Amino acid sequence: MNHGKVIFWSITVALGGFLFGFDTAVISGAEGAIQKLWGLSEAMTGSMVASALWGTIIGALLGGMPADKFGRKRTLFWIAVLYFISAAGSALSQSVWQLMFFRFIGGLGVGASSVVAPMYISEISP
Repeated sequence: MNHGKVIFWSITVALGGFLFGFDTAVISGAEGAIQKLWGLSEAMTGSMVASALWGTIIGALLGGMPADKFGRKRTLFWIAVLYFISAAGSALSQSVWQLMFFRFIGGLGVGASSVVAPMYISEISP
């Protein structure tokens, strides 16, 4: 792989880390409106926010297994699918439980990408 492609793919794959920060920032701006919309208690609002973090923990713990079995690139593709499902599902959620589920799915993707992306970058680097 030439130097330009390595840089391009390294930046592209590293955006997975950006998504973790983005998710944290986005929910902090929306949590007040969500709490008001569904009349959530402080505890339920906290659980809704934390649902992505629980997914992140599990995704980070388990993300290396499919990367070893199916390959880094294929695993990164399926992580992107998780991101898409999470974004679409979160946008279309009709209840806090649905939102928590889709945030958890996104967290799985964030956690897995925090493990798989550095593996892939190290493998394609010269």
